[in-house]
This record gives sequence, structure tokens and C-alpha cells, in this order.
Amino acid sequence: MTHPQGTDLEYDVLIIGSGAAGLSAALRLADTLRVAVMSKGPLHEGCTFYAQGGISAVFDRHDSFDSHAADTLDAGAGLNHPDAVRMTVEGAPDAIRWLSELGVPFTRRSESGRSGEYHLTREGGHSHRRVVHAADATGRDVETTLIARAREHHGISLLENHIAVDLITARKLGAAGDDRVLGAYVLDRSSDRVITIAARTVVLATGGASKVYLYTSNPDGASGDGIAMAWRAGCRVANMEFMQFHPTVLYEPRAKAFLISEALRGEGARLQLPDGTRFMQRFDPRGDLAPRDIVARAIDHEMKRLGIDCVYLDISHRPADFIREHFPNIHARCLSLGYDMTREPIPVVPAAHYTCGGVVTDLHGRSDIEGLYAIGEVACTGLHGANRMASNSLLECLIFAKAAAADIHARHASSHPATRALPSWDDSQVSDSDEEIVVTHNWAELRRFMWDYVGIVRSSKRLRRALSRVDLLLAEIDEYYRHFRIGNNLVELRNLALVAKLIIVSALARHESRGLHFTLDFPEADPTLEQCDTLLAPDLTQPGLPPQVVSPAAKTPGDP
Repeated sequence: MTHPQGTDLEYDVLIIGSGAAGLSAALRLADTLRVAVMSKGPLHEGCTFYAQGGISAVFDRHDSFDSHAADTLDAGAGLNHPDAVRMTVEGAPDAIRWLSELGVPFTRRSESGRSGEYHLTREGGHSHRRVVHAADATGRDVETTLIARAREHHGISLLENHIAVDLITARKLGAAGDDRVLGAYVLDRSSDRVITIAARTVVLATGGASKVYLYTSNPDGASGDGIAMAWRAGCRVANMEFMQFHPTVLYEPRAKAFLISEALRGEGARLQLPDGTRFMQRFDPRGDLAPRDIVARAIDHEMKRLGIDCVYLDISHRPADFIREHFPNIHARCLSLGYDMTREPIPVVPAAHYTCGGVVTDLHGRSDIEGLYAIGEVACTGLHGANRMASNSLLECLIFAKAAAADIHARHASSHPATRALPSWDDSQVSDSDEEIVVTHNWAELRRFMWDYVGIVRSSKRLRRALSRVDLLLAEIDEYYRHFRIGNNLVELRNLALVAKLIIVSALARHESRGLHFTLDFPEADPTLEQCDTLLAPDLTQPGLPPQVVSPAAKTPGDP
């Protein structure tokens, strides 16, 4: 039985994701276009809300764009795209001023003669104080301000509790001519019904995929949805092997993972072993302020060497009033769990934090498919290279949201591709599941073997073991997807498993250690692979994950 043609909702621009990237783009588009912003749960429940540290921007008179760019390039280990870096750092001050005008309450300086200026802190990888912040809850204040402005805007429709299932493209409908995006199938979680949304332009602002790991600082929605949907639609992805592990997440088995901002180390906090010995200087001359990949590997090394569950972060040597003033939320959260950071070290471990790779885009946020944009963590713009520097993430959201909005405005002004009748979602051949345990089991298995085999330290053997397991899971998930009505957990699991394979294939292809990708089989960086992104391109004529198109090429251990 074929359902009749039918579109439930129609917009000029459909933005999938309601974090800093999605909401910023919406606010820049909605004066002249009909815009919808869609979120999987409540609008605020994404990674932006939980970002603590701040947004990097040059405001100090001793700092410069050249210095910010140089630090970003150094952290990215030779894989950044210089044009993306330059565009981002030079646009940062205006992005901060735009947020201030919207009402974000950034912390200001109070010193004599400097009152009113932004208070700047410093984080790992930065050579100057350049992190603008709102106490230690910058993401929360940015997100709540953007949501408030979006709710006030008559041109923005807010669709909460909606999860995108797949993109609708001309190619998928068998239309002649160039492929372009036409909309999306979306699960309305309030009714468990899949609706059809038509849009002339679709913007992916869905965030990253750190939920693919057992331990992560991210909220539950970070399941790689945008990356997976774009891949299935025909977009290339790049640098998926570079998954960032934040060095300091509170180690507390009784509670959900809680990020301990890098800004603590910027203000003098020290990493130490259980006996109080400091160790970071043995791994990098920058010590506790080394880039995140170095710090995370150092902690992982010490935990394995000593057989300990965690290391410790100590800022108790700073005045108690200073700690409470600068880190009120972290202090309160730790205190609620029995740790007084004004008096004692707190236990920390690394956890999956940020996806540096993603959907390949240009500097306007355009993907390989006409009308489809990707901005924020879902995209690979070339800004981060092999490792994201602290507090460049929210900045990227703001800069590329502005660039994408400008490009969308220009394209809508020059041409108005007509929307067409889209087919309704066909679930006439499926039934309700009586085996939900399959989804639960596969979810747990996926995240466990990704942590064990594709984590901070990798090897070719571990990666091949993970690849064989993910292929089995993908086959099971596909079978389940074809026979049962979908729900939120199945949609996320399907996306996570696909993204997991993209990560594994990319990691196997990079025969060196660089940035966030460290493998025991190739422990040194290969200088011939600088500026070599790992590109994967789907072959839409074949089922399953097609062969990769990979820039890096080197011999594997034991090859002749």
C-alpha cells in the first residue's frame, strides 16, 4: 500500500538542531524567510547549554589575530585549513559583540580603569588570555539568551521533541537533474508519528557524536544524527578519526558525567596523582596547559601505569572566594557530591567530548548537496584540524551560522526553487516491536567496544576487531529498522552505529599518530601527511558502507 503524496509542514529553511549554531542561523534568517528550528527534546537540551569555559576572541591589547590563528594551527597538528582559521579568528570579536547586544551577560572586568571590559581567562593551547565567558556557565547563558530571542521572533517556528529520521532529496525520489535537498522525515515524539517537512533549504546543526562512547561529557542527544543523515544522502565526511576526549570530567560513579572546565587549569589548577605528585611536565613543557589531546593521553597513561581509577585536579591553593566567584556552578556541583574544591583536590578522568570531523563543507557551510548546509560540530570546516583548541567550538558555531545565513539569503534572493509534493512516510509494512531489548543491547555493546577499541589509544588490531563488530551490529539494526515502527532509541542507534563505522574506517586509514588519533602501530606523525584530510565518500549505487576515498596512504605493519 502506497500512501498518498502529502506534506505536513513547509518552510523556506528547516534548521535541525537548536544549539548555538542553529539558533544563531535562525535569528539571522527569520526577518525575511520562514524558518523552523527543530530539537530532539526541549530546545536547550544540547551541548551548547552545558559548555562551561567560554568563547575565544582577541580583545587583549597584547593579543592578536595572528597569535590566535597560530595557536589554533598548532593545536590542529598540521591539518587545519588556514582560510577557515583566519575567517574564524577575525570574526570572533564581532560575534561576541553580537551576543552581547542580544543580552548574553558576559563577565566584565572590575579593576580600576578597566571596568566594563570583558574579563578574559586562559585555557589549554592558548598563548594569551582570550576566553570571553559568563562565569563558568557560558553555554547556559548563550543558549538561554538565544532561545529567548527566538521565542520572541514571529518568523521562527520552534518544533520541540522532534527528531529527524532522514533527509528527503531529489535523488532519493528519482527526480531528474541535479540532486538537491527537499526536506526531511521527522518523528514527532509527542505522537510517535513520522511527519513530512518540506523546505527549500535544510541546515544541519545537530552537534557531534560523542555518545558513541561509553563515557562522555555530552548530553544524551549527541548521537551523530546529522553526520549519518548527510552520509546516507550522499555527502562526504572528513577526519572522523579525530574524536576529542576532554581531560577532566568529574569521576563520580554515583552521578552523571560532569565536565570540569579547562578554565580551572587556566587559573592555576594542577593535575596530580593520588599521592600529590604533579606529572604533566613530564609529557609537555606547557604542563597543565598543554592541548587537550596531550593532557588526555597523559592522564590515560598514568591511570594505566598505576592501575588507578582517576587522577586529581587541585585548585585549593587559590583563595576560596576566588574559586567561588569564578567557578560558582562547578563549585556547587562538586559540593553537592561531597567534594569541596576550595579545600581539596577533585577526582577527574577523560571522557569523549567533541567530534572534530564531520560533514565536509565550504566556508559558507554548503555541503555536497544543493540546499543542504552543515554548521557547528556536525560539520568539518577545516577549523580544528586534528584537535580542537579550547573555546573555539562555540565560536565556530557563531561564525559559520553567520556565513551560512548570508549565503542562504543570497540564494533565496536570486532564485526560488519550487517545493514539490513529497511522499508521506510509509510504515504500512511494519509492525510494533516486541523485541525492544535488541535496541538496548546493541546500544550498550556499541558504546562499550568503541570505548575499549577506538578510544584515546588505539591499535590496528583493536580497530579491526571493532570493525567486525560494528558490521554485525549494522546488519542487525538494518533488519530491525525494516521490520518495526521506529522510535527515538532506534533512530539514534541507527545513526550512532553508522558514525561508529565512519570513525573506525577513518582511524584504520590514517597510518600515523596525529592530534587526537594515537595508534600504537604508528606512534609518530608522518610529515608527508600534513594537510592530508581523511575523506570518505559514499557510493550510493551500492548497499552498506561503500569503499572509502582516503587522502592518507602508507604501509601497514608487516606490509612488504
